[in-house]
This record gives sequence, C-alpha cells and structure tokens, in this order.
Amino acid sequence: MTKARSDNATAGLWAGDKPLILASRSATRRELLAGFGIFAELVPADLDERAVESQESARGASVAALARRLAAAKAVAVSAGVPGRWVLGGDQILAFEDRPLAKSSDVAAAAARLRQLAGRTHRLVSACAIARDGSVLFEALDTAELRMRALSDVEIATYLEVAGEEVLSSVGAYRIEGIGRLLFDRISGEHAAILGLPLGALLAYLRHAGLMRL
Repeated sequence: MTKARSDNATAGLWAGDKPLILASRSATRRELLAGFGIFAELVPADLDERAVESQESARGASVAALARRLAAAKAVAVSAGVPGRWVLGGDQILAFEDRPLAKSSDVAAAAARLRQLAGRTHRLVSACAIARDGSVLFEALDTAELRMRALSDVEIATYLEVAGEEVLSSVGAYRIEGIGRLLFDRISGEHAAILGLPLGALLAYLRHAGLMRL
C-alpha cells in the first residue's frame, strides 16, 4: 500500500476518520486530490480491465458507459477488501470517432497514433465512483474535447524524442500537463477531466457526505 501523507487521517481537508483510498496507480489523480487537501492512499484494483471492456462492448455499451463501468468496478473491487473505508475508483477513455482507443505498445505505435489524431478532434471521457463495503455510493462523468493541430512527421518525431517513452502511458501518446500541450490548437473542458477525474462533481459529493472540512 503506497501512502501520500496518510499517517494523519485528518491531514489537509479530508474529514474521514481514515484516509481516502484511491483504487489506482495513477500519480496524476493522487496529485489532483492532494491539490484540494485530500491525501489518498494508492491501492491498485486487481481487475481484468480488458475482460470488462469485452463484456461491455458485447453489450454495445457507449464509451461513457464503459468508463463508468470501469471506474465503479475498480472502486468496488478494492472496497470489498477494506471494510468501512471510502474508496475512489477512476477511469479515462480516449474516444476517437466514437470508439475507444488503446495505449500504444511502443514509440513507433505512438507515432502512428499521433498521425491518426493530428488535425482531428477527439474526446477524453473521465469517470469516477465512490464505493464503501463493496457498494457504489456515487458516480460522476465529465468529458473534454481536444483538437490536435496538423503535425508533420518531423514534428511528431521531435515530440517523441523529447517526451520519451512516458507517452506510452497515455492512450493519446501525449501528456497534456507537459510539452504535449504544444500539440493542440483547441481544448474544451475542465483541466481535471483532461487529467482523469470529474473533480467538481466529486468534491461536491464529498462535501455533501461530510467528508470535507471546507
């Protein structure tokens, strides 16, 4: 169990008797929460995401429904093993032409992904869910729309050379919080949603549930 300032359950603005658990390996989501005084413990969910995706695709689920399903499944999977704890699950899907895309396997595939997205618009669909004792108590969804500018092969190669293999951790082969911002000429949506959390709705729920001190 990885901790981020979790030795004091009431550190920051979190009002729960024990720290929030983030059912993820995402340092970005943890940093987003920390920016609002919530110092969460990272406990990755033991979940076969590809199996969930296959099941939802077979049902004809939309990208939004798939993101919700994955976020809830992660929260439930972790919360079932930590009685009484508040667990946050999150998921983000890149939707291009109304279908989800997978992460690139290597730098060559990342270059192909950038050529695919260049000059086009795609959506980032971010979902979250709060679970406790294996039951989902809250769900939220937010979407951002991004238009990548036209890119030459030289520009793509330059970007990948500078950004390095960290782009492989992103479905779009970019990190918007870094030099990846240079790839775009238009971005519409909340910054937190772009980074993977529908933060406004989540914070409103936590306040309503008495889990925030502000």
